[in-house]
Amino acid sequence: MITADLVTPLGEQASWVVVGKRLLRNKAFLFGGSVVLVFLLLAFFPQLFTHYNPIEKDLASRLLPPSAAHWFGTDDLGRDVCARIIYGAQVSLRVGLLSVGIALIVGSLIGVVAGYFGGMVGEILMRTIDIILAFPSILLAILIVAILGPGLNNAMIAIGIVNMPLYARLLRSTTLQVRNQEFIEASHAMGASHTRIIAFHILPNCLSPLIVQATLGIGAAILETAGLSFLGLGAQPPTPEWGTMLSNAKDFIRMAPWTLTFPGLAITAVVVAFNLMGDGLRDLFDPRTAKKM
Repeated sequence: MITADLVTPLGEQASWVVVGKRLLRNKAFLFGGSVVLVFLLLAFFPQLFTHYNPIEKDLASRLLPPSAAHWFGTDDLGRDVCARIIYGAQVSLRVGLLSVGIALIVGSLIGVVAGYFGGMVGEILMRTIDIILAFPSILLAILIVAILGPGLNNAMIAIGIVNMPLYARLLRSTTLQVRNQEFIEASHAMGASHTRIIAFHILPNCLSPLIVQATLGIGAAILETAGLSFLGLGAQPPTPEWGTMLSNAKDFIRMAPWTLTFPGLAITAVVVAFNLMGDGLRDLFDPRTAKKM
């Protein structure tokens, strides 16, 4: 998690060209971004990388080891593991992006309202956030899915809810810093409404930490989705989702270790990639390190 004191060091005259050059000099961002780009290509154009159907069974080819015909082998139902990983990228990236979107929108709204207006409204909102934080995130996600019912959409909602406090506290802290600036007071003096001030003055000055936290949060959301699916609370068979693949493969770890190894490597690769991208963006927006880039 990042802290709310991250502010843009770029200045008003900085251009996207400068930002791009700084990012291109950041090896962590480049490596992470390259891996994410590969998974995005797999997700959007799976037919270009495999001709196998990820859910079609072929019992005559069950538990085959990696070969030229099946690069990552086959599972207990004869399905091509590589194809299921490729199509699983669609599921994992979609859930990661949408769950972070839920947490970002709802959490940011709560945080900016609590920080801007303060008073009793702010106290009620933040105490509600504290109650959510009192529960371990994975246990709270399991509870929410148990109430809503197993399924990928419900898992996405649960992950969005448990990650919402991160963005709420981040936006509240940043809003408290920004709302006392002179340009905010000038906007009040000119008769600008609260909605306009929040939309055009508060939120744009809070984008830097939000972008960093959201990038880091996508990797965490993908990992949490895989965890819920592993427990049978996320994607349901025969959906090609990486956590579900791990759950199905756990009984064959000695007989066919490839059915467990490759989905695990896919999860590790995409989570590490998003974390590296987040670290690169954090270095860009952190005034203590941006001058060195």
